[in-house]
Amino acid sequence: MTDNKDPMIPDGDVNPIDTDYQIGQDNIVVNVGPFGLDIHNRVFAISGLAVVAFVILTLAFQTQVEPMFTGLRNWLTGNLDWFFIGAANIFVIICFVLIFTPLGRVRLGGTEAQPDYGYLGWFSMLFAAGMGIGLMFFGVSEPMSHTLSSFGGTSLGENGLRTDWAPLGAAGGDQEAARQLGMAATIFHWALHPWAIYAVMALGLALFSFNKGLPLTIRSVFYPLLGERVWGWPGHIIDILAVLATLFGLATSLGFGASQAASGLNYLFDIPLGDTTQILLVIGITAIALVSVLAGLDAGVKRLSEINMILAVLLLLFVIFVGPTLLILTGFFESLWAYITNLPALSNPVGREDSNFASGWTAFYWAWWISWSPFVGMFIARVSRGRSVREFIIAVLLVPSTACVLWMSVFGGTAIDLYFTEGYTALKEAALPLQLFTMLDALPLAQITSFIAIVLVVVFFVTSSDSGSLVIDVIAAGGKVDAPTPQRVFWCTFEGLVAIALILGGGLAALQAMAVSTGLPFTLVLLMAAFSMVKGLASEPRG
Repeated sequence: MTDNKDPMIPDGDVNPIDTDYQIGQDNIVVNVGPFGLDIHNRVFAISGLAVVAFVILTLAFQTQVEPMFTGLRNWLTGNLDWFFIGAANIFVIICFVLIFTPLGRVRLGGTEAQPDYGYLGWFSMLFAAGMGIGLMFFGVSEPMSHTLSSFGGTSLGENGLRTDWAPLGAAGGDQEAARQLGMAATIFHWALHPWAIYAVMALGLALFSFNKGLPLTIRSVFYPLLGERVWGWPGHIIDILAVLATLFGLATSLGFGASQAASGLNYLFDIPLGDTTQILLVIGITAIALVSVLAGLDAGVKRLSEINMILAVLLLLFVIFVGPTLLILTGFFESLWAYITNLPALSNPVGREDSNFASGWTAFYWAWWISWSPFVGMFIARVSRGRSVREFIIAVLLVPSTACVLWMSVFGGTAIDLYFTEGYTALKEAALPLQLFTMLDALPLAQITSFIAIVLVVVFFVTSSDSGSLVIDVIAAGGKVDAPTPQRVFWCTFEGLVAIALILGGGLAALQAMAVSTGLPFTLVLLMAAFSMVKGLASEPRG
């Protein structure tokens, strides 16, 4: 950061909201020896008790809850896919409107505010927190799955991800057409739409905290709609939903990470696969995350994020140079063009012929991203003070999207080439969590690169857990950004416990079910937040 100035004090002209509410006024402060608590009594109590009860009941009734989770996920994604797809489209449209209108000149933190972080640190933190584990897990498996489905072969799939579909119509046995359709469908889930979801939430939080002078919590975004009622039960409910959505969205990602790390350890060291290994991984990595929590934002999350970015770039460059380099470089632009040309059909919420793709993949993804939006949105907001709205949107929307396209083109394109050109059928036969390591096994230095991949998954895991506990704690502390550390320890611990409970209560199907079920009500919250955010921007002075 540039200095130690209070980020809630604006620089230059702003249009603050006049309210008598003081940050933390409804909090309970308890000091017991060296330990202290400073919590919003209603939000912390209800969300905390709900999480504890969920963990206990899921562990107590593992056999009974597994079919319940599977049925819940299938019903929500099968019947409400149009709602999730339509909502995500609205968020993309809002972002592009903000880029090309005068509202883009509004500066977060006041007309004279300067950025707290440089571009490298900023990009590293938002990217590592936003999608790290997902890119590692799906970077090979999703392009392969969609390409083979489109080609007409038996598609990959397990753990509830449906694959009996052909994106935008089958490719009719044409390998190149299948690759283009598969990459377009993959990029659709990792580019504009998810980052637009994050950008809308983050921009609303940053605006109402840094410019309007309200607490850095989700309820503040709703002040133009609810007025002073935002400090009462309507606001409590919004924040409670945000805590639960964030926690279960994180648990989904942590479950994916544990599954892939366990597969990598089995591949390298013959460590047995199974729930026990995954649970031990969750426990161990949660312990590392607790150390990062105690180190703080700059020493913990920022440093880990930058380490992760360096390792990710090294692995990316390695695959580019030892893989089919020319195909990768040309494939990046071809995949990007395929995504752009197929975007209208992929984002169409009604009348879909590929309904299994829309419900089994897209609806799950959008619910997952939306459940992550309080976490990623607040984290991005905290590190984005001093940016103009236009700079903010372009950076948060376009830069990570381009990075995701590159990642998918490199790893997915290499895997597809190995399968079609060299007949590497092991990729088709491998389980989803193992496919990254199977692809690396066909390249030089497989043992080293696979170990680096495991380290990347673990550090992404730690970064997400640490960042998530920070964000949840801010919400549960009524917007206080300097609440006592033991509270973050509580949330970090229970993120791991929820992931363990869901692994035992149904595996990835259970994780997906909870991400979708908490993402559904929060989609409504986010739609209203987007409208309120635009109203708030319209009243701000433009630098």
